[in-house]
Amino acid sequence: MEKLIESQNKSIKKHLLSGRTLTPLGALNAYRCFRLSARIYDLKKQGLNIEKEMVEVYYPSTLNGYKRVARYRLVK
Repeated sequence: MEKLIESQNKSIKKHLLSGRTLTPLGALNAYRCFRLSARIYDLKKQGLNIEKEMVEVYYPSTLNGYKRVARYRLVK
């Protein structure tokens, strides 16, 4: 399990260092990561300055069709 976590941390770190943002659904699709907030916590402990912004995304199973989710980006 630790190898999987380390692999996800590396992949997510590389993603953020490339200047892109990441949401939980994006992390699930790209890296099979169900717990993005835990991986972000690990990366912050490594010294990365990561910012969280709450955004609305289309989510058809909710009443109004939208849901607020966290979007993470690296602050340089």
